[in-house]
Order: sequence, then structure tokens, then C-alpha cells
Amino acid sequence: MKKLFLVAAVALMSWNGNAQDKESKGLEGAWWAGGQVSFSKDDNGTSETTSSTFVPVVGYFITPDVTLGIGIGSISSKTETTGTPSLTTAETSTFIVQPLVRKYWSLGGKFYFFGQASLPMTFGKDKISDDKITSVGLDIAPGFDFFVNKWMTVETSFSLFNATSTSNKPNVGDSTSDFSVNFNPFDLNPGTRTVGGLRVGVKFLF
Repeated sequence: MKKLFLVAAVALMSWNGNAQDKESKGLEGAWWAGGQVSFSKDDNGTSETTSSTFVPVVGYFITPDVTLGIGIGSISSKTETTGTPSLTTAETSTFIVQPLVRKYWSLGGKFYFFGQASLPMTFGKDKISDDKITSVGLDIAPGFDFFVNKWMTVETSFSLFNATSTSNKPNVGDSTSDFSVNFNPFDLNPGTRTVGGLRVGVKFLF
């Protein structure tokens, strides 16, 4: 712990020698912000699907190498026929809350390895059928972080293991539930983003 403390302190002091008091603590006490923002549109000739994701994440380093964070946002998707007039055939809206904890290990210089555990909780609604779908999961994701400067890092990670409990409450009929466990670190297809989906992003420190 003391070794990690000193490594983090030296690394940060090399970026800005005028902030010695703050940097002597490494990352302890620093806030950070990141998240995911995306928009996509797919037209197969007969229908068009648009989807958007907005999940900002903020966190706080409680020690030089441990941070707590939480992401709150939404995912929406809508499919319409391409005829005139168009017809909505599918539309969903999902609210997401995801607390997380992350532990860092220095690899030397500005490179760090981390292990992250998160608890994603989703609350979704099918706007066509009025069905409600909720889920609670556990996700374990290792990754690497490169500190570009004192206020920005570039990170990449993949999901190594996850377990999810899902409940489906239809507008008509009985509720159903499902529990799944997945372990497949070699599935790096970013289109599925289930297990092993490679994630690359930017994090800002302040």
C-alpha cells in the first residue's frame, strides 16, 4: 500500500510540480468523470432502427488506488417501417443505475492495471406492449488505464464475468424471471457488449 502511494505521488508530481501538496496524496481525494454517449441508426431497406445511449459516470478516489463511482443514464431504441406512413414496430426505454468500485495497480510510469466490480441495475419498458423488464447484475471487468496528463486518462477494459437476474412483468399474463451466469473473456465482439465486449473510453480528473 505504501509503495503504491509513493508511485502514484511521484507520477502526479512529474506532471505538475506546482501542486505538490495535492499530488503528494496521489489520486486520493480526486474526482473523475466519464461515461458512455452513443447514437446509431440502421436501415435494412424495410425498417429503420435508431438507438441512443447516455450514461454519465462520476467517481471519487477514497485512497490513492481505490475509487468508488456511479453511473446513471438511459438507453432507448425505436424501430419503424420505411414505408409511408411509417409504422413503429418496436420501441423500448431503459433507465440504468450502476455503482462500481475499482482498484488500481501501478505498472510503472503512467500505466495502471485495474480490477472493477459493478452492480448494474436496469429498469426497462416496452412502449408497444407495455411490458416491464428489470434486472440486477454483477460484473467483473479488468482493464488498463493510461494517464495522458494530470486531468485526463485513456482506459480500456473488458467484462470477464457477469451474473444477471432478470424479471419480466408483462402487461397481460404472469411475470417470469431468469438468472444467467457468463464467463467468456475471449468474446470481443463490440456489437454484443455482453461478456468480453472491449470498451475504450476517456476519463477526466478534477
